[in-house]
Amino acid sequence: MTMLVTGATGHVGRHVVRRLVAAGHSVRALTRDVGAAKFPNGVTAFEGDLLQPAGLRAALTGVERLYLFPVAETAPEVARLAASLGVRRIVVLSSDAVTDGSDPSGHRDVEEAVEAVAESGVEWTHLRPGEFAVNKLSLWEHSIRTGSVVRSAYPGAMGAPVHEDDVAAVAVASLLEDGHQGVIHRISGPRALSQRDQVLAMARGLGRAIAFEEVSPAEARADMIAQGFPADIADYILAHQATWADQPAAVHRTVEQITGRPARDLARWAADHLTDFQ
Repeated sequence: MTMLVTGATGHVGRHVVRRLVAAGHSVRALTRDVGAAKFPNGVTAFEGDLLQPAGLRAALTGVERLYLFPVAETAPEVARLAASLGVRRIVVLSSDAVTDGSDPSGHRDVEEAVEAVAESGVEWTHLRPGEFAVNKLSLWEHSIRTGSVVRSAYPGAMGAPVHEDDVAAVAVASLLEDGHQGVIHRISGPRALSQRDQVLAMARGLGRAIAFEEVSPAEARADMIAQGFPADIADYILAHQATWADQPAAVHRTVEQITGRPARDLARWAADHLTDFQ
């Protein structure tokens, strides 16, 4: 059975590729720069861009199952092309922002594009992870690496960050196993933790002391913009933190139910990313 993984060098996609190869399947990986990409032995790399669906025909020909990175602008064309070339199962990397109504990136548009080709025999599964633990790299990596401190507003905001490889594990199960067709999988970390407790968990995983410094939302926004975050993304992150200060992020047992093991916690995620913080 041949699988195509789009977004194959991304945080989740690279783990989907690795897991499919380990399971013994024929894997194709779509990347915009074949020369720069590094994949496990046995993976066939195809150069292509989801923003240019016409160039995906070769990569999709002969593929039975597709892991689809969300690109809303061209999702209808990609889904129709995949269906016309014989793809029979599509697993969409979506977002729990669809569920809570705060989706700024068109994830629901991607879901609907894939659902629209179901009448041609395509099975679909939508993955809706919440906050990714890997977002801590862009938010906190610099201050931890250079000053062993995290500056953040809303210290009591309760998030449930998920390990990107746990999302990949659910994706691979949805690609390979029956029973996930027409299902929306909401995915989170194993528990909700306050911002302060998240810093403590990361300190355990990294094996070093990390201080927490509470700042105002305006100061946190300025810090994010200084790090290169667009203003609208900084506002989006702060809005979620403000919400989680009043109501903790939802926790789902999806990873455990599907893989048979609990989702990995933030300390484990930090340990897995130790070199990123050195």
